[in-house]
Amino acid sequence: SPDIRSSNPSLRAFNERASINARLQGTAADIIRRAMIRMEEALEKAGLSARMLLQVHDELIFETVEAEVEATIPVVRHVMENAAMPAVSMSVPLHVDARAANNWDEAH
Repeated sequence: SPDIRSSNPSLRAFNERASINARLQGTAADIIRRAMIRMEEALEKAGLSARMLLQVHDELIFETVEAEVEATIPVVRHVMENAAMPAVSMSVPLHVDARAANNWDEAH
């Protein structure tokens, strides 16, 4: 953006932050897409009936029966934590929080 060289300090700072964040946000979006692509097969392979319902930024929301919650969480966590591999080898491990609740609001 030409505004990254603006004489207006606020405008210049905003564009500097945006240029740095764009790459990070793009990488995060790529990782979550890779997790989504791999999730259905991983759940089926584990014999689980959970269904992915929704993606919200870096979150995936699933629906499953109460009896499978404890078995589903580790599968979801594993797929998400390893989604970048082998395309991107990260020097810092990706940590995923996973929890069960009756609705999205309760999960937060």
